[in-house]
Amino acid sequence: MNEAWRDFRAAAGFLTILPVARDLELTGERLARSMGFFPAVGLALGLGLVVLDWLLGALVPRPVLDCLLVLVLIVVTGALHLDGIADLLDGLAGGRGDRERTLKIMKDSQVGAVAVVGLVMLLLLKYLSLYHIPPEQKKAALMLMPCAGRWIQVVLAAFCRYLRPEGGTAAIFVDQAGERESLLATGTLLLACVVLFGMKGIFLLFLLGLAAMLLIRYFEIRLGGVTGDVLGAASEMVEVLSLLLVLAVV
Repeated sequence: MNEAWRDFRAAAGFLTILPVARDLELTGERLARSMGFFPAVGLALGLGLVVLDWLLGALVPRPVLDCLLVLVLIVVTGALHLDGIADLLDGLAGGRGDRERTLKIMKDSQVGAVAVVGLVMLLLLKYLSLYHIPPEQKKAALMLMPCAGRWIQVVLAAFCRYLRPEGGTAAIFVDQAGERESLLATGTLLLACVVLFGMKGIFLLFLLGLAAMLLIRYFEIRLGGVTGDVLGAASEMVEVLSLLLVLAVV
């Protein structure tokens, strides 16, 4: 139990700016093992959003509050995944089908017009989707969104290969994460879906699983695998998708 708690703290320390793992030795083995707890960290983030929603619900107009909730999630996670989707969009736009050129552009710290437009549209879609979710489903959606977004990282890491031969931060996860981590992460998401949405949650998980298969297939064909930027981008995309699915299904 103590070891599992340490792995959870390691996952939280990696995924957020919170100082919860400073006393831990974050070896490659521990970081890879901590991936199984990524969705659980997402649930903790979602719970924090639910508490904030409850505290400010009577003080702040609903449109402003939903915008604040999106902003808080960005701040707590250090905008890590937004940086990933910006790099991915720039790479896909400028690479023009050339994998090596795409990876080179993704590594460039400069941000192009495509990335800016993509980030604006993604955040707008996330905000509008959250705003239009009925009040009785708002708390469940706030819990599901970050949980599903971190679950997709585990799935991609477990079933795709790492692209950059020189290595990178995400190489630790992609090279070492496997069946244990993917099963633990998927079990956490399944439990969350059922508890939050009842039997409709199983259908939500099915749709998220289908989206995961499509993403795996796309990144394998288009890039040949994944990088840290790809994992972060997928997290943002699935967060938005989870909100859209709640709107459409629940």
